[in-house]
Amino acid sequence: MPAFFRIHSLQRAVLISAAAFILQTASAAVINVSPQDDVNATIARAQAGDTLKFAPGVYQTKIHIGKPLVLEGPADRSAEIQGDRKGRTIAVHAPDVVIRNLTVTRSGLSLPDMDAGIYLEESAERALVEHNNILDNSVGVYLHGSKDAMVRENKIVGNAELRTNERGNGVTVWNAPGAQVVGNDISKGRDGIFSNTSTHNTYKNNRFTDVRFAVHYMYTNDSEVSGNISIGNNIGYAMMFSDRIKVFGNIAVNSRDQGIMLNYVNHSQIADNIIYRADKCVFVYNANFNDISGNYFENCAIGIHFTAAIEGTNLSENSFVQNENQVKYVSTRFLDWAEDGRGNYWSDNSAFDLDGDGIGDSAYRPNGIIDQIIWRAPVARLLMNSPAVSIVKWAQAQFPAIMPGGVTDSKPLMKPHQNSVMPRYLQIKDDLQKIAEKEKSQWAGEATVQGGPSQ
Repeated sequence: MPAFFRIHSLQRAVLISAAAFILQTASAAVINVSPQDDVNATIARAQAGDTLKFAPGVYQTKIHIGKPLVLEGPADRSAEIQGDRKGRTIAVHAPDVVIRNLTVTRSGLSLPDMDAGIYLEESAERALVEHNNILDNSVGVYLHGSKDAMVRENKIVGNAELRTNERGNGVTVWNAPGAQVVGNDISKGRDGIFSNTSTHNTYKNNRFTDVRFAVHYMYTNDSEVSGNISIGNNIGYAMMFSDRIKVFGNIAVNSRDQGIMLNYVNHSQIADNIIYRADKCVFVYNANFNDISGNYFENCAIGIHFTAAIEGTNLSENSFVQNENQVKYVSTRFLDWAEDGRGNYWSDNSAFDLDGDGIGDSAYRPNGIIDQIIWRAPVARLLMNSPAVSIVKWAQAQFPAIMPGGVTDSKPLMKPHQNSVMPRYLQIKDDLQKIAEKEKSQWAGEATVQGGPSQ
């Protein structure tokens, strides 16, 4: 076909599509719905593009949406769609559906059946779920293949009567390329966001409390986790079996196990995160060719614990502040954690900076022979104050050649690196601690009643 005719055909197709959109928009109706109405019958009569306006009240029904519609409640979310504890309260089977300003409750509680407050199936492309209260369901919002869906600024609270592992996730994303979860407040679920077998996703500016993992990543590539806040959860950000991800600008406070976990994560950027108080600020297992920089790790039992391979990884300009053990690395390999003449800040480093260039004049070594002995045989702690241990430590300081391998920072920083999140963190730090203490007391109550929280 000549180029002229191809261009002409393309222009005609664009004009036809635009005309169809204008006609659909012009003919869209606003349909008022009250609690006495049959909602599904109203949906059946509605035309694509119509808006269903829900009056305040309780709608004891499950809703199935098979055409592009807008379901909108009052701004105060006083229209409640209440399920019957079976299946999905709202199920979406069409593209371009909007669900806004509703309260959605009482889905079924079956995890194998994928029960959810709002369920978006594969055909629900470009769905928008925003400004809703999604309460007392199994999974709050389930994105099951719904490409380019957006879940935005909802309050999602799970069923607190269930044990943690019996609950659904706040948001589950399965094979939903381009989907975004932004600005939600998620609590009392199993995981805040569970992302599995997906790509090009964004999970941003969410807040998580009383969940197992704030963000749980499995086989999710080329995606972003940024600006989130995790308070008092088992793990803040558990990233597993994923490549080319960006984890930056997140905060995790009072994590019971780990602030960040990297398990088989490769070619990724972990930057400008703040982890305060955890068993391990960050745990790295077999994660290679990553950039771990500009993070702030404070007041953890272990600042960073890594094992298995860690090839090709840049670890620089991080701040390790008042951690009981700054580094745990059991290996005979020598690693230098400095990049382009800049290493990391270590709060227990007593080096001098005589030339005032901000870099310590001597290398920092966080671990020695005694550390490795204790890691392999914890009972050896009984000898920590013995003369023999003191002699070994003195010998290592005088003769670095007898060091057993491990981490060296040849260019340690003299001041903590100020990352981009620190000003915001300092403003909200006290409030986060209050919330964390409250969540801690709730978990203690669960341990008393149920014999301990599920792990």
